[in-house]
Amino acid sequence: MREEIIKKTEKFVREKLKKEATGHDWWHAERVRKMALRIAKEEKNVDLFVVQLAALLHDIADWKFHGDDATIGLKLAEEWLKKLGVEEDVISRVCEIIKEISFKGAGVKSRMKTKEGMIVQDADRLDAMGVIGIARCFATGAKLNREIYNPEIKPQFHKTFEEYKKAKSTSINHFYEKLLLLKDLMNTKTAKKIAEKRHKFMEQFLDRFFKEWNCED
Repeated sequence: MREEIIKKTEKFVREKLKKEATGHDWWHAERVRKMALRIAKEEKNVDLFVVQLAALLHDIADWKFHGDDATIGLKLAEEWLKKLGVEEDVISRVCEIIKEISFKGAGVKSRMKTKEGMIVQDADRLDAMGVIGIARCFATGAKLNREIYNPEIKPQFHKTFEEYKKAKSTSINHFYEKLLLLKDLMNTKTAKKIAEKRHKFMEQFLDRFFKEWNCED
């Protein structure tokens, strides 16, 4: 029964995120699921059913592309799971993860409480780092009409989610406002180790970017 629910959810997410071009697509959901399962191997007493459902559904409707509505993805996920007849307890746990998973600003602390939630959150944040994270950053920036870089616009330390959502910035600033902060926000030991390498690559990328921007190389 649970395997069938996972398979139907895979198909649902594939269809829902078809032709999504910012890196918040089916392949992002699948990478997050795979990374979450990898991290879960190092943990004990983890509900892999909850982990997989949360990973697959966490970006079913990203608020950035739905009028800043942070509730729409949660509603879609809940409706889908109810349609499949998933137990209320599981739905509640999955939806709680989806509600809390997103980065909400540098000054906003995560309220993820469950081990499953921490694992999926780590997996999602790892996908925002490294080579893939860089590619997703610029793809999203283009979708949101952000400049690649503008030295007259400085990075901001957002204290609330509302402030973070409304901020107008650049793709390069996004590294300083979010991506470079993720390494120190990981919950699990496994994710922390992986994050170190991806963080270092982003630093190398930025070093190269500014050398070329300043015509030094």
